[in-house]
Amino acid sequence: MQAVIFSQTGKPTEVLEPIEVPLPEPGPNEVRIRVIASPINPADLLFVQNLYGIRPRLPSGVGFEGVGRVDKLGEGVTMRTGIRVSFTTLGAWSDYVVVNQRGLIPVPDAIPDEVAAQLFVNPFTAYAMVQDTGLHPDQWLLLTAAGSAFSKIVIQLCRRKGIRTIGTVRHNDLNEELTALGLTELINVEEQDLIGRVKAVTEGKGVAGVLDAVGGHTATEAFQCLARGGTMFIYGLLSLQDPTFNSGLMIFRELTVKGFWLSDWMRRVDSQTRQQVAQNVIDLLASGQVALPIEAAYPLAGIKQAVEHAERHGRHGKILLKI
Repeated sequence: MQAVIFSQTGKPTEVLEPIEVPLPEPGPNEVRIRVIASPINPADLLFVQNLYGIRPRLPSGVGFEGVGRVDKLGEGVTMRTGIRVSFTTLGAWSDYVVVNQRGLIPVPDAIPDEVAAQLFVNPFTAYAMVQDTGLHPDQWLLLTAAGSAFSKIVIQLCRRKGIRTIGTVRHNDLNEELTALGLTELINVEEQDLIGRVKAVTEGKGVAGVLDAVGGHTATEAFQCLARGGTMFIYGLLSLQDPTFNSGLMIFRELTVKGFWLSDWMRRVDSQTRQQVAQNVIDLLASGQVALPIEAAYPLAGIKQAVEHAERHGRHGKILLKI
C-alpha cells in the first residue's frame, strides 16, 4: 500500500513523498479502514514543519482526519465491515489506516464522501468555538482569515444563531461568496483601517468576541476591537508572528485572551457533550444547512501538487486527497 511519509521536517512540498509501506493489521479494539478521502488542513502542514502542538516522530505519516470504509476488525470489535466512517488519526494520507473503534463516527448516506472527509477538524472546532463564545443574537463576532474553510463554517453557524459577523480578508476574490454565506461585514485589511472600520460598523461599541487564526499585526489590531468584557479566542498563527496585547486595554476593559485547541477541548468536555456536538454537526451537514465546498482532489501520487494548491491564496474550497 501507499502512504505519504516525511523523514525530515521542512517545507511540505519538499519533504513529503508517497512510498510503499506494509499493510497495517488491527490490534485489540482496533479496526483497519480503507481510506476514501482526506483533506489538507493547515494543521497537517504545520505538523510537517514541526510547528504544531504535537511533534512528529520521524519518519512520520501525515494527515489527521478522513473518511473510509471499515475493512478488517481487531479482537473485541463488534461493528461490521463495510460501513463508512469518519476517523481521526495520524497518517490519514494513506491507502489504509488502523484506528481505535472509539474514535469512529458512522457517516449517514446523505453526506457525500468529499464532505465526510472534513467532518471532524473544522466543523467540530467551529461548532465548539461558537458555543464557547457564549454570544447571543445581534452581538458582533470578528473573524480573522474570513476566507478560510473554518471561518466559512463559523459564518454559517452564526447566521443561523443571529450572531452578526465581521470578517477580515487581504484579497477581494472571495467577497461575494462570503457575503452569500451570511457574513455581515467584510474588511480588507490591506485597504481599510481595521480598528476604525469595526468601530464604525458596531457604532463605537466594538465586538463581543474575536476568533483569530492569523496572529501578528492583524491579531494585535483585532484585540483592540473588543468591547468591554470581550474575549479573543486564538486558534492559529498563520503569520507565524506573535501578537502584542495592550495591558491597559486588558485591565480597564476587562478583556480576556484564550487559546483553543480541539484536541484539548475533546479531552476537557464529557462524552455526552462530544456526542451532542457530533450529532449536531452531522445533522447540519446532512441537511445542507452548512456547506463544505471542495475546490480540487488529487491522488496520493500528486501530493506535492495538492499541497501547493492548498497553500494558494483565494481558494474557494478545500483540497482533498482521494485515495
